[in-house]
Amino acid sequence: MQIVCFSLFVHSSRVHAMEATAASAASWQVGAPIVTYWCGLALTDAVAEQMLEGGFNVVWCRDENELNIAHRHGLRGQLHNDLLTPASLDDPKRREQLDALIARVAKHPALYSYYIIDEPNASQFPALGRLVAYLRQCDPAHLAYINLFPTYASNEQLGTQGDVATAYREHLRLYVEQVKPALISYDHYQFRLKDDSDQYFLNLAMIRRAAQDAAMPFLNIVQACTWAPTAMRVPNANELRYLVYSTLAYGAQGISYYVYACANHQGSIVGLDGTPGPLYDALKSYNREFAAVAAELQPLRSLGVHHTLMREPGCEPLPADAPFRLDSSKSPPRGRGPAGPRGFLLGCFGAKDKPTHAVVVNLDYTASVSASLIGPRELELFDAATAQWAPAKKAAIELPLPPGGGRLLRIAP
Repeated sequence: MQIVCFSLFVHSSRVHAMEATAASAASWQVGAPIVTYWCGLALTDAVAEQMLEGGFNVVWCRDENELNIAHRHGLRGQLHNDLLTPASLDDPKRREQLDALIARVAKHPALYSYYIIDEPNASQFPALGRLVAYLRQCDPAHLAYINLFPTYASNEQLGTQGDVATAYREHLRLYVEQVKPALISYDHYQFRLKDDSDQYFLNLAMIRRAAQDAAMPFLNIVQACTWAPTAMRVPNANELRYLVYSTLAYGAQGISYYVYACANHQGSIVGLDGTPGPLYDALKSYNREFAAVAAELQPLRSLGVHHTLMREPGCEPLPADAPFRLDSSKSPPRGRGPAGPRGFLLGCFGAKDKPTHAVVVNLDYTASVSASLIGPRELELFDAATAQWAPAKKAAIELPLPPGGGRLLRIAP
């Protein structure tokens, strides 16, 4: 099979025609919710087995042989190759090599996505948009993956101006308009040495809104190590659970961990020799829970995300007329150091504009709590370990929640 795509850039009228043709072809879909990582070991059969056991389902592949390894273990591969850059479109020889690469891998059963770039400046968006359009024309069934900066990036890094929210909102707007991605991915690392940053929920809220406005899924890259031991701490298993369930409550269809294994990083999921650490053991269940809950939410729309107590930037209180609400008299606030009580997070979902599902999260990652949830009528609870629903047979239920943990529930059909 020979794929030739350079004519995409001959004339703007032809670009529009080809974009319409590409849109009518089979386009990339999330499929099973994404569970992946940043910076890992070279993919061997042993590493693939370890990742599969750990609940990961998208792995990084440096070449076609690693795609073959991923396929043997039922894993999806994200291909990394130096040709996957906008510069390849401006060099006839490199563009020919890029076309040959796509021709070889586009039909590979393990290929899931093409890795493009991490944390680009807005000045790079037009060129990245050309590359994404090119790949979409050549191979619409696979994702062109780009990861964005967090809110705490500087104006210089983002390539936009203003305060935190203004600069980041413009960064997202330009990205969606100029790159036209199929998924929004970003990273945010909040666990400082002695406290947490106060932009984690602001970042989640802004990404959720941008993804909803563009009608596309999003992926959250969360902290699973330290690279600066004097400034950032290694999260423990409860803090990692908190990241998993808060990401779900905001409606993400993907989660990634920084890092799986990497030099000069401490506390990572596994060591450079492949020895699993404490976070690997925790993720064996968390990853499966994430995938199970996100799969249930995939056909639904995120209708609202509310905090009972936290008032950091991006945190919205629960409306008085919310269809799902928490009985504060039975779920008293708990203290947590100088920041005070954290309360609960409630994400509401529905097929249209009427909430039918909710994800309740204990935002205290230091203690188990019980949430008293009241729904509009009889509820059902989802067991993320078995992926089964069970009737509660009542509209008000007690939800025991581990530190940082959450539960999915729905109105009984």
